[in-house]
Amino acid sequence: MMSAVVGAGAGTARAMACAAAGEGRMTARARASTNGGSAAGWRVARWGEGRAGRSRVSGGVGGGFSGVALGGAGRAGADKLTAAVAVNGKRAPSIDEMDMDPEHVKFASQDELDQSEIMKCKDGVCSYVIDDIIAPVKSDMEQMRSNILDIVGRKNPLLLAAADQIFGAGGKRLRPVLVFLVARATAQLMDMDDITERQRRLAEITEMIHTASLVHDDVLDDCDTRRGAETIHTLYGTRVAILAGDFLFAQSSWYLANLDNLEVIKLISQVIADFADGEISQAGALFNCDVTLEGYLEKSHNKTASLIAASCKSAAVFSEVSEDVKMDMYEYGKHLGLAFQIVDDILDFTQSEAQLGKPKGQDLASGNLTAPCIFALGRNSRLRELIETQFADPEDLAEAIEIVNESGIEDARRLAREEADMALAALKGLPEGKAKTSLVDMVGYVLERLY
Repeated sequence: MMSAVVGAGAGTARAMACAAAGEGRMTARARASTNGGSAAGWRVARWGEGRAGRSRVSGGVGGGFSGVALGGAGRAGADKLTAAVAVNGKRAPSIDEMDMDPEHVKFASQDELDQSEIMKCKDGVCSYVIDDIIAPVKSDMEQMRSNILDIVGRKNPLLLAAADQIFGAGGKRLRPVLVFLVARATAQLMDMDDITERQRRLAEITEMIHTASLVHDDVLDDCDTRRGAETIHTLYGTRVAILAGDFLFAQSSWYLANLDNLEVIKLISQVIADFADGEISQAGALFNCDVTLEGYLEKSHNKTASLIAASCKSAAVFSEVSEDVKMDMYEYGKHLGLAFQIVDDILDFTQSEAQLGKPKGQDLASGNLTAPCIFALGRNSRLRELIETQFADPEDLAEAIEIVNESGIEDARRLAREEADMALAALKGLPEGKAKTSLVDMVGYVLERLY
């Protein structure tokens, strides 16, 4: 599939060309995004899978997130997206409420979180409260968690304790939340009485796939804790952890096949292939100062955005919406996932060890070069020297982190906002309602962590 996305606005325009190849696919993307304008128009042309090309223009995105301060009282989104109002007086969400973290974080205790500046929101008050975003699908999520525990325990009593540890370790499980929100928004679009059982099962499949990948990642990275709780391989050993991950992958594949929809089967199956591609590409590029922004975005898509994009589109498939709306949901999930990953990579440099719950600059220390580092490499040759010697001297890592903070953070923030703008633009075809409002606010929630 090949796609081109171009946005134009009144602010400073920046163009980016991305090309990526893998599994017989090629994606090329060029975009210019507003960084301070009051309006942006989006034109999308797409070709692929035997379809004739089509183009569409959405209503302007008033400012998007590039031209509006997130801590402020209002913003405009695509096609009259609901204006956000700062929720004064409410506590900022804590880090352990941010489940979409693709890396491995040792989370602080709740008391430590309450006493720290986890999110740098204006005057200590954030505009987006995760419980409010999840509220439209809270009962759906409760049912999903119960079903998953029953599936694992009934099939394999040996894994029941491990399953309780996996699915009871906190977090807001934002991937299935997004599935339910898209399901409800598209069901409203199609005048359905309720979401379907297949959409409910899709949310379970999405969570099982994501969790399986985390369990295996913890083994690969020898991670001892996740969301403040000990990991499966720490508690039960590597053998049980690998078996638990394998079981979740296998069970999700079985349920996926029983959805009896070839389009969805192809979408979700590609995600599992993308996971492997992402891990392999990351392992093969450690300490490689010639890694490109395009390569970084492709890896980030494979490791983080692919599952979110595919599950959002799959939820729309089961509402039997038009092809345009299905692709919009894919674009929303993809760009939201990329924005989240970029923000997460920025925070690895800008937050303290107490806020992160892990050493600052841990990705850089391990040779995983992310967006802030890639931007900084283009401005400071000293950074290349430090990375290529793999931080031989004890003070080298601290120097490299300082260089990245000085030379790479602002461009990475701009990139995250561009991805967020594109996620917002993709919501133009959804009807106004609680589900759409939450989908809009989820974008703001992701970006708000920058401030």
